[in-house]
Amino acid sequence: MSAARWSTDLIAGHVGAALGGQPQRASVTFLGAEPIDVLRFATDSDGAPMLVFVTAGASRHPMADPADLNPDPVRGPRAELVVRLRVSGPDLALPNLHRAVAMVAATPVVEGLVLDADALVDLGAPLWDGSPFTAVLLDEDELAPLSLAAPADPVRFLRAVPVTANEAAWVRLKGAPALREAWTEAGIDPADPRRVAATLGG
Repeated sequence: MSAARWSTDLIAGHVGAALGGQPQRASVTFLGAEPIDVLRFATDSDGAPMLVFVTAGASRHPMADPADLNPDPVRGPRAELVVRLRVSGPDLALPNLHRAVAMVAATPVVEGLVLDADALVDLGAPLWDGSPFTAVLLDEDELAPLSLAAPADPVRFLRAVPVTANEAAWVRLKGAPALREAWTEAGIDPADPRRVAATLGG
């Protein structure tokens, strides 16, 4: 894509072109932060319905180390979050997931975090009503980066994978690759919102 200036519509257009269809859109506002829009797409993956949530707002400003007293207002990493979950029934509405995704997306502004692959963000509360997952593990998403007008860095898309409290503790102890390996060995699909937690050894 040719260079362009940042806007929520620019993010939505880029993601919509990749995923197809018109998303539902919700705006979430936090005290001391600008609104984060969450786009909700209903797609199909390998014949199975999938819900894809994508933020638009986290990349409004580049992320910076909170210890940097003079951060560059233009240059620096920018990212939006993507949650991909397979749905297996009409009852699986994932209520309030959009708010949790927006909360994670707002952490660079609210808490000074720099979002990147292998980062763990723990909200300490269910990601959606009744969910056993309380944190997300970040990874590179398949969505292509979005180029912005120079000298701004492109917007990367990071997949936020829901994890349980025990899995989050495992990531802190052993690292993100160890948890992904446990999922693979157990045949666990991280995109299944009804999946069991990985059985983690010592």
